[in-house]
Amino acid sequence: MKAPVIAIVIPCYNEQEALPITASTLLKLLDSMQSEGLIDPASYVMCSNDGSRDSTWQVITELHAADQRIKGISLAHNRGHQYALLAGLMEVKDHCDAAVSIDADLQDDPAAIREMVKAYLDGKEIVYGVRSNRDTDTWFKRNTAHAFYSFQKSMGLDTVYDHADYRLMSARALNLLSAYGESNLFLRGIIPQIGLDTAIVTYSRAARVAGESKYPLKKMLSFSIDGITSFSARPMRWIFTVGLVLLIIDLIVGGYVMYSHFFRETISGWASIMLSVWFLGSLILIAIGIVGEYIGKIFTEVKGRPRYALRDKLID
Repeated sequence: MKAPVIAIVIPCYNEQEALPITASTLLKLLDSMQSEGLIDPASYVMCSNDGSRDSTWQVITELHAADQRIKGISLAHNRGHQYALLAGLMEVKDHCDAAVSIDADLQDDPAAIREMVKAYLDGKEIVYGVRSNRDTDTWFKRNTAHAFYSFQKSMGLDTVYDHADYRLMSARALNLLSAYGESNLFLRGIIPQIGLDTAIVTYSRAARVAGESKYPLKKMLSFSIDGITSFSARPMRWIFTVGLVLLIIDLIVGGYVMYSHFFRETISGWASIMLSVWFLGSLILIAIGIVGEYIGKIFTEVKGRPRYALRDKLID
């Protein structure tokens, strides 16, 4: 196989501090891989600006002026990490042999891209970057992340454990990805459904090169809920199961009440009634909330609105 044209796609949101460091690091990596004959000289970096509120787009413009291998697109408004990443991948899919997605903070080790490209040259069309450990995480983040992946698995999601959005995809895989038209994006769940030959490259995660994390706990929880409700109907099946269990309990309690009514002296119990009302009321509200989450996603999908709009491009 000839040396491929590789596009490195970076979703960016308020990354004005990190981008100059990231761009310099990735350009040096491209130079190194080109000198080794691993990639074509036409390989480049695509920055996908997610409607940043700081000077991120200005930084991308300056980087592009200094080196044409830095290219960029800018979404018309902030749509979220998954949309910015998808926009970048769709922009490069017809102009590369394979694309690597990596975040601008460089917590994912860029050196792993070399191993991803080697796996691609060996015939793999999707190569996942997977963390070898979580030693750099806090106890809370490490355990909540493990709970996140375990919960996804229990919900029936086919995701790669300890993999975020650091991966290589061949042009063929990108074209297959373009056929998935849902508005509720969860790429970590969509891409394993594509199939094709896959491989895993492990790496150690580092601290951010600059700036602050764009994924606090609130966003992580929201992201998890989106992933589960976009790919699994199991929560609604759980509602049905809980309903059946409560029906069985109700029949047992009903039998006890009838027995007590005819054969024992009974006294009306305010506490038991109140507990029952509050318990069942809570379950009903939770059930309505879960069903409402799915209805909301249906509402978004059936409108068929564009997933994002581009304001500017720096391609040439």
